[in-house]
Amino acid sequence: MNKKSFVSRYWGWLFIIIPVILQVIFFYYPLFNGIFYSLTDWSGLTGSYNIIGLKNYAHIFSNPDFYQSMTFTILFTIGLVVGEIVIGLFMATLLNRKIKAVGFFRTWYFFPAVLSTVTLGLIFSQIFNYGVPQLGEILHLKWLSSNPLVSEKSVIPSVIFVALWQGLAMPIIIFLAGLQSIPSDIIEAAEIDGANKSQKFFHVELPFLLPSISMVFILAMKSGLTAFDLIFALTSGGPDGKTESLGLLVYNYAFSNNQFSYANALAVILFIFIVIISVIQMTISKRFEV
Repeated sequence: MNKKSFVSRYWGWLFIIIPVILQVIFFYYPLFNGIFYSLTDWSGLTGSYNIIGLKNYAHIFSNPDFYQSMTFTILFTIGLVVGEIVIGLFMATLLNRKIKAVGFFRTWYFFPAVLSTVTLGLIFSQIFNYGVPQLGEILHLKWLSSNPLVSEKSVIPSVIFVALWQGLAMPIIIFLAGLQSIPSDIIEAAEIDGANKSQKFFHVELPFLLPSISMVFILAMKSGLTAFDLIFALTSGGPDGKTESLGLLVYNYAFSNNQFSYANALAVILFIFIVIISVIQMTISKRFEV
């Protein structure tokens, strides 16, 4: 085999090997390294540690902070998933119609996605702290007269509202692309058969949108379960730890308490939780895809 034929035959492997090497270095090595350290008592400050087995995991399931953090994370994720799917479908349906300035509205709804999440959290923190109470005084509304981020009753809906304000941009684009990919002859056939708007949506458009819904579900679930930067900038886990997400709990144990092995164990549990939910969701959604 001459040099030219050898190069032409194996040149394509170069484009596979490089991504695989990067994947191993920046994903698989940290993953297995984190699993290993979760079985130790490593503080993260020194190079010495002892193997302690599953003690970190046993401590997690007896830690009330973990259950409080898990409760908030699940509520936050549910709000994010339901909001992005329901509101995203509604907005995409509206933007798919032939209306004036539709390009402007599509750009306007995507604008929040280009903002930094930390910047967004700091901005809304000031809005809730200064703007909302002043608006409540002007409108003489008692329920708007205080910062909603300091109340245990209103802090979770407020955090979900901010997350949806930014998080809806991508689902709208995904659903809009899904709607525009539906064959026009199918839509025309449904209209000829006398289907109204709701029947056309639920029996024609929605089945074609199931792959898009599945994608949005996974993205929203991932954003909810791994939420950190928005929570950190907006509430820092307050009040009284009511908005301390699992991601923020991992951060606090690692960098505030110097318990890196315990934080790794929390991260492993979070990873397993995400994998299980993703597999279940993908298995169920495949049964209903067109």
